[in-house]
Amino acid sequence: MFEDLRPHLIELRKRLVISVIAVIVCFIICFNFWNPLLAYMTAPLKAVLPSGSNIIFTQVAEPFFTAMKVAFFAGLMISLPVIFWQFWLFVAPGLYDNEKKYVIPFVLSATVMFLAGAAFCYYFVVPVGFHFLITFGGELFQALPSIGDYVGFFTKLVVAFGISFELPVVTFFLAKLGMVDDKALKGFFRYAIVAIFIFAAIMTPPDILSQFMLAVPLIALYGLSILIAKMVNPAPKDDDEDDEEESQESKDE
Repeated sequence: MFEDLRPHLIELRKRLVISVIAVIVCFIICFNFWNPLLAYMTAPLKAVLPSGSNIIFTQVAEPFFTAMKVAFFAGLMISLPVIFWQFWLFVAPGLYDNEKKYVIPFVLSATVMFLAGAAFCYYFVVPVGFHFLITFGGELFQALPSIGDYVGFFTKLVVAFGISFELPVVTFFLAKLGMVDDKALKGFFRYAIVAIFIFAAIMTPPDILSQFMLAVPLIALYGLSILIAKMVNPAPKDDDEDDEEESQESKDE
């Protein structure tokens, strides 16, 4: 059994190594620009901070490690096309020749959708969410957010929204490969709602507003995924008619 898996593990290692090298190279480049990158990341927070408040650090090494986090995060964003490309090359041997031609659409669409989710988070969710969190109890406390904590919150949110916006892309290619159809997604809808809210609760700060700001777009994206699957790989009409007949018979009984 191990001998059968060995070629796949070797191929997986190769793709992971290339992806890691791409991230490291981009990290080194971005580390030279960590200051303007950090300024860009903290702009939404500074916009909602009340007068007299400022961003601070509480540990001696916090600024340095924060700079590394910022550079790594930026390097990860820049290397996304390489990562998606390597992922496709890993699964490509199991595809038919006519399916392998989708490598460029997959890499481009996956990168664009991830960046779209990140942009939605940066320009809408972060300002609204942090305005709520900073101003809540502002009359009793003075806001002095730690730069390390903020960068951790920020990157976690951006990654969560980036991953979430990949749902239509994943659905399109799974439907193209015949692995899912609109009927299967419709049947899983009620469970998807629960999974979405659990995912939102894990990936967002512990406030209901941020959770809903992730969950609602995800539900909309799931609905879009159903439409995509219906266009790309619709369920056989016979199955739909059988389901309607069975539901009608159950009602009559």
